[in-house]
Amino acid sequence: MSDVKVWLVGAGPGDPELLTLKAVRVLGQADVVLVDDLVNPAVLAHCPQARLVPVGKRGGCRSTPQAFIQRLMLRHARQGLRVVRLKGGDPGVFGRSGEEVAWLQAHGVACEVVNGITAGLAAATACGLPLTMRGITQGVTLVTGHTEHGDAPNWAALVAGGTTLLIYMGVAKLADIQAALLGAGMAADMPVALVEQASLPQQRQCQTTLSQLRDAARRFALRSPAILVVGRVVSLAQAEVLPEAEVAGHRTRAA
Repeated sequence: MSDVKVWLVGAGPGDPELLTLKAVRVLGQADVVLVDDLVNPAVLAHCPQARLVPVGKRGGCRSTPQAFIQRLMLRHARQGLRVVRLKGGDPGVFGRSGEEVAWLQAHGVACEVVNGITAGLAAATACGLPLTMRGITQGVTLVTGHTEHGDAPNWAALVAGGTTLLIYMGVAKLADIQAALLGAGMAADMPVALVEQASLPQQRQCQTTLSQLRDAARRFALRSPAILVVGRVVSLAQAEVLPEAEVAGHRTRAA
């Protein structure tokens, strides 16, 4: 590691065994680790020597301002400290790595991204389904259901594309997402998987259809962080919707 450099490291979806070897090495050499809210605390066992700085950013919760995080990285790097910005999932998938890299480089600080497994991949694996499959779909699209300025994705283009959709940060926008997909012509019986806390021991998942999405999420008591997998490949999933009477007991056991 050089003296004036920042590493943006993906901590993966939650399971600490899904860290890359490079992420473990970089964490083990860090002086300061700025930790995202969704990072599993078990991951921090790989950096016992480092000063830990929580910089949580979650939708619907009070978040550390992005500008403050960037200034903090710059200040520590200019002090000659080895700085790691530890993010849930992959830094380049809705992790703001692009703007952080550009900002740091504009201020004379080198930056390196260490990829991590994104939650959407872990969510699909949790349901036992492939994201692509010959004869069903030849692609997958990652999209966020929540944007900073409230603008929506081009759902019509996404529906026309025919790929499997991995929808991040969509729990609070389920009604809007359902209406937009149906309005864009997606079939009402399109299979949808809802995966909460992918890869963690408290992981839960269920399967429904687009027309039943809101009702299924309500009965399932779906909470963030969760991934929506939308597409015909979901028909291959090993996930079922729980009967409404079982939801409360299941959540208690999973907590």
